[in-house]
Amino acid sequence: MREHRETVLTGLRDDTAVLERISGDLTRKFTGIFAAETVERYVFESYTALARTSRIRTHLASTTARFAADRLKALAQSTGAIARDVPEVLFVCVHNAGRSQMAAALLNKYAQGAVHVRSAGSAPAAELEPAVVAALAEAGIDLSQEFPKPLTDDVVRAADVVITMGCGDSCPIYPGKHYRDWTIGDPAVKDLAGAREIRDEIDLLVTELLGELTTASKKH
Repeated sequence: MREHRETVLTGLRDDTAVLERISGDLTRKFTGIFAAETVERYVFESYTALARTSRIRTHLASTTARFAADRLKALAQSTGAIARDVPEVLFVCVHNAGRSQMAAALLNKYAQGAVHVRSAGSAPAAELEPAVVAALAEAGIDLSQEFPKPLTDDVVRAADVVITMGCGDSCPIYPGKHYRDWTIGDPAVKDLAGAREIRDEIDLLVTELLGELTTASKKH
């Protein structure tokens, strides 16, 4: 495992101690589910993936901890090691800086725990689109703690519903998953007014989706 750490941290060895501490914390959190080696591999790989696009290193450790923890939870869910009490929804766009972040935030707001939501990007950006952050702030949603995340196999496997938005065929297809494609404009090429329009369009789709998911849950 040390050899693996040296490989993924070429040029980034100053953060090794921090990542080892994160690995220790997550190993304790997932005791009885994953071996320490598995947890460490996920932490170091998550760090490397985020470091490729991150412009600011200040919060890289904390975002790595969150990203690795969520990936490990998704892996545990997909293997049945952790029960799924509510439907799992994954929103995917290209950069995970606009549409998928909007959809995830709005669904989280309306679902109030009745649905678990993730988002990811096939080619994640360095940061969220400022117009998207502003448009959702107007709707009472704070995105200051969110960050673009790369699309990984584990989160797709854990999802019940996968919503794609302009990312083509980059999302892997697995049996038993419900896939939809929402044709929505890219806020990256819009001003604040355009981002508001996209927000409102996604709002309607998310509301409809939540109604379907909650109705299906009641039947079961």
